[in-house]
Amino acid sequence: MKDGASVYVAGHRGLVGSAICRALADRGIRSLVTRTSVELDLREQAAVERFFAEQRPEYVFLAAARVGGIYANDTYPADFIRDNLQIQTNVIDAAWRHGARKLCFLGSSCIYPRMAPQPIPEDSLLTGPLEKTNEWYAIAKIAGIKMCQAYSKQHGFNAISLMPTNLYGPGDNFDPLGSHVIPGLIGKFHAAKTAGDDAVTVWGTGTPRREFLYVDDLADAACHLMETYDSPEIVNVGVGEDVTIAELADLVRHVVGFEGRLEYDRSKPDGTPRKLLDVSRLKSLGWRPRVGLEDGLRRTYDWYVRHVADAAA
Repeated sequence: MKDGASVYVAGHRGLVGSAICRALADRGIRSLVTRTSVELDLREQAAVERFFAEQRPEYVFLAAARVGGIYANDTYPADFIRDNLQIQTNVIDAAWRHGARKLCFLGSSCIYPRMAPQPIPEDSLLTGPLEKTNEWYAIAKIAGIKMCQAYSKQHGFNAISLMPTNLYGPGDNFDPLGSHVIPGLIGKFHAAKTAGDDAVTVWGTGTPRREFLYVDDLADAACHLMETYDSPEIVNVGVGEDVTIAELADLVRHVVGFEGRLEYDRSKPDGTPRKLLDVSRLKSLGWRPRVGLEDGLRRTYDWYVRHVADAAA
């Protein structure tokens, strides 16, 4: 990718897409093509076809998706599998047929089996049952990976697939019922601090282990691999280390400045016991993360206060 190349970022207003736009701007890419979901519904095949026929982007980052935490996945399984299958099928097919040079598909670490070996290597895909609380989203993402690989095999389409670990950062979804764990905890602790509450309740036992990647690091990795990697084999994108949910909650409490106690609602699901990615393939391709967890949490909380909490006050 060079300045002057036409680059389409699908989902440019979301957590990942907005970070990719920032990373592209830092690289001097000025010919960005974007559309909001109101301007272009990626679930509509005819609309996607018209868009690609008119714009013919050379590079495509497919960051658009229906996403959410355990509650959202478990409550709206039909929406998650339908919307994600429609979005990725339409975009991947139209990108190939209208001559895109390369496509980067953003998957998820939830594609791996619930009881995969730790850390999880890329070849663990399709070796065991999925985590039940997000299997609908995971199945859609697996279909996207296989579609990219099929178009590479049959048509020679240069489509790469990246599997990020748990992401967080500016632009995240802080809806209490639809958010992932970090924005959910930030919102809870900030509300409790503001209200002067004595305690905050965290879902589950606090024992599961999770790996977290600052979203601007993911965007940097995506741009790096778009420029240097041309294989249909999937690539894990993470930091290579994890923390327990209890350790995470305590760190978020410290960053937010909440001085009350933590309580755990053990009636709520924990999800997968552990989900740490093997990032040796990524390291061999010359990329390392830059933002540590506490630093990333502080940046995210600062963004939340300025863009979400203050706006709602």
